[in-house]
Amino acid sequence: MPAAVEFEPHRRLWLLTGPSTSYAVRLAADDGVRHVHWGEPVTLDQAAELADRDERTPHPAASSFEHGVGPEELPVEGGPRFGPAALRVRFADGTRAVEWRHTGARVEAESLRIDLADRHYPLAVALHYRLAGDVLERWTEVTNHGTTPIAVLRCDSAAWTVPAGPRHRLSHLVGAWSSEFRLQRADLPTAETVLTSRRGVTSHHANPWLAIDDGTAGEEHGEVFSAALAWSGSWRITVHRDPSGRAGFTGGFGHEGLSWTLAPGETLETPVFAGLHTRSGFGGASRSWHRYVRDEILPETRETRPVLYNSWEATGFDVDEAGQLALAARAAGLGAELFVMDDGWFGARTSERAGLGDWTPNPHRFPRGLAPLAAEVRRLGMRFGLWLEPEMVNPDSDLYRTHPDWVLHMPHRRRTEMRHQLVLNLGRPDVAAWTHQWLDALVGDLGLDFLKWDANRPFTEAGWPGHPDPDRVHLAHTRAVYQIMDRLRADHPGLRIESCAGGGGRADLGILRRTDQVWPSDNTDAVDRIAIQHGFGQLFPARVMGAWVTDSPNVTTGRVIPLRFRFHVAMAGVLGLGGNLTAWTTEELKEAAGLVAAYKVVRPVVQHGTAYRVSGGGTLTGVHYVLGADQVILAWCPSRPYGHTPGPLRLTAVDPQGVYRDLDTGATHSGAALLTSGLPLDLPAGDHASVLVRLTRIDDSE
Repeated sequence: MPAAVEFEPHRRLWLLTGPSTSYAVRLAADDGVRHVHWGEPVTLDQAAELADRDERTPHPAASSFEHGVGPEELPVEGGPRFGPAALRVRFADGTRAVEWRHTGARVEAESLRIDLADRHYPLAVALHYRLAGDVLERWTEVTNHGTTPIAVLRCDSAAWTVPAGPRHRLSHLVGAWSSEFRLQRADLPTAETVLTSRRGVTSHHANPWLAIDDGTAGEEHGEVFSAALAWSGSWRITVHRDPSGRAGFTGGFGHEGLSWTLAPGETLETPVFAGLHTRSGFGGASRSWHRYVRDEILPETRETRPVLYNSWEATGFDVDEAGQLALAARAAGLGAELFVMDDGWFGARTSERAGLGDWTPNPHRFPRGLAPLAAEVRRLGMRFGLWLEPEMVNPDSDLYRTHPDWVLHMPHRRRTEMRHQLVLNLGRPDVAAWTHQWLDALVGDLGLDFLKWDANRPFTEAGWPGHPDPDRVHLAHTRAVYQIMDRLRADHPGLRIESCAGGGGRADLGILRRTDQVWPSDNTDAVDRIAIQHGFGQLFPARVMGAWVTDSPNVTTGRVIPLRFRFHVAMAGVLGLGGNLTAWTTEELKEAAGLVAAYKVVRPVVQHGTAYRVSGGGTLTGVHYVLGADQVILAWCPSRPYGHTPGPLRLTAVDPQGVYRDLDTGATHSGAALLTSGLPLDLPAGDHASVLVRLTRIDDSE
């Protein structure tokens, strides 16, 4: 069913309805926009009944201290509002309270715009709603129609309300470098809970995705409300629950303490804050997000990602033409389709201490430039890509010595170096223009197929000396990154980009609109990756998740893991190779080539299928992918006690009336048995056991 927007004029009520969800809002007597419904599909008459009930329901506590205005779509300051404000402004005379009057609305096939203006001051707001399937995109525009500036202290994209109840549970992602996307699930306290990044990037430590349920939802059952902010800079989401059981959240770009000056005639537009509702549990929410990313976000919606090789863990900074050619030959022999040379190819880059900003090939390491390497990589049957860090500069570089004013800094304050580098201020038009110019020339001259776009430190001293609105750098820098990527893709249609920020520090719906995949973590340890990939998959589909097979012992953790297990974990996403292939044994190379070939067989199902997370006894977990009649199961058991054999793995995405054949063994299984008793697994003995199973649905008569 296509999305639709309806309006009921008597109650000033709007209803947006998608295939399996409805969202309703109304104008209250004071012209504020109030939330009515988010959840199961309802008719316009039913939404009107809910609106009437909301208006008639008295506040539960007859006390002046408990008075409120009800759930709002964009809470402001002023009146009896004491929760987190989504929009906070200060007018020239010091007034901060806002009082609305409704000035119009625009309804289109799948979208709604509600226009409001302050009753006295020249402030206008447009609330935007757009249905993309069952995902509701929301954003806000704020305009100054006056002749004096208005200070914007907070401008969120949207505020969301979830049904009141005795319990709410919050799911969100936490982590650190090499330990990203760790799923946390706990009761939401009666308080305000702030999820945020103050780092100038999405961050390893939190992610602008969340889910709320009533404490009873599981992987495949229960009501879940989920939201994700499409922004790649600093952000903040405030989740709140009051003692009466009412709950919701508001979020947008920027962290607390920032403010922006809205000049006369200027409009500030926020990023999209998308939300969805499902009664199919956390797995159902993930699958809805995956469809949305595939259909609405990714620039190349149907493309299959290649098997890549990346040179970083093999060489570090010790990069030269001969060494890269040797690795390329081995990678091609294993079946890699894309060769990516990582850090160390440019300027004086022999360590992390120098060279960032000087983006020309090192003449000693590449005396003929990069063209011969690119040509040989392509002769071997692979595409060619490079690692870059366009937003950063080493103080020990020709660029910094020429333009020390180009970095983020504050007058009379030290410039904090992290990883011996500083952050370029891409909010400056001259810096952004220079950055695009050298990137455009590099991509064009080499015909580059792929960029690994990295950013290896957060913002500090994020000032903009001489700018009348210095906090704008937090918006302007991120938007400049977007604009540069957009221009590169438009001018070089064959170019593909991977988002990286020291691993998973920049993974969000905003960056994915102009990139093809994300590097979730610098930690390639397969055991750690199971948890990292589990959290990553709450929002993102397998086809955007880069996953490498690297050396053992692992360079980060020192853990020794069998090659088969490393491959089976990495096969759950976009398979990559990252080890020192010149040191692998003949037996390892042969096994690896066979596993790469096996991945290519299942790749269409993994990258384009529907994913179901499954789990068994002990540490046994897996992912079950379904595409038409074809099914792929990847299961992992990192450890087990002596004498314990992991039991069959129950599959939740099979038809109980169907019959399924194992394409490798020929065994057949009824769907009913797979649902109730599970899939028998031929797991190797001991720790680090894993298996790849291919099933196809067959006719009962076969």
